[in-house]
Amino acid sequence: MDSRNNHLPPGVEIVASLPEATAGIPAGAEARTVRVTLAPGDPGAPPHRHPGPLFGYVTEGEILFELEGEAPRVLKAGDAVFEPGGDVIHYQGANNLSDARSQLVVTMFAAPGSPVLTVVGEEELAARRHLRGARP
Repeated sequence: MDSRNNHLPPGVEIVASLPEATAGIPAGAEARTVRVTLAPGDPGAPPHRHPGPLFGYVTEGEILFELEGEAPRVLKAGDAVFEPGGDVIHYQGANNLSDARSQLVVTMFAAPGSPVLTVVGEEELAARRHLRGARP
């Protein structure tokens, strides 16, 4: 048993613990909980970035997830996710299923009034192409 769970009541489990991630939370940030529901085959938002870090959990289905510097991966219901936000480009957050919806819930830390996401333009994508992770 994971020693972090020794003092938790029955039925409570720590899914992910990322103590180093709190350094990216902007001063004065608010916490926003966002539910993202994707219809079957939905490609999700175009490449974008978030104003601060986010932590989440896939509650249903499968999400094809890709961040700058990482290879794309499939997150399934029950998987936790972390994204540092800031300058890092979020390339994909697509529904990996063509016959069912997928959903994730994230808590994002961002300055009050900042947008949930900012789409990255084609020129910047081209300039940062060398930072994109290897794709299978």
